[in-house]
Amino acid sequence: MKFVVSALHIVSLAGYIVERNFPYRNIILVNKTDEPIKVEVPVFEESWIQEHRDLGIDVIPVTYEDSFLTLFRKAKVDLDEFKSNLS
Repeated sequence: MKFVVSALHIVSLAGYIVERNFPYRNIILVNKTDEPIKVEVPVFEESWIQEHRDLGIDVIPVTYEDSFLTLFRKAKVDLDEFKSNLS
């Protein structure tokens, strides 16, 4: 199955992580390109991370010790700064 990350958007994939032994509880995706990018879901393996970074998406894994909201907000601020620099 594919999931589309719209251009210049940020999304969370927590509901698409199905592997119980996966070391991350969530993954934040940031698409800083001007094109939508399709990603494969659900996420089963760690190799998925590098495969999708190679597509041009910023992939931010969230561990069980991390604060999801802190990482998401930081990524959102970074995306907003990136967008403002495009103008």
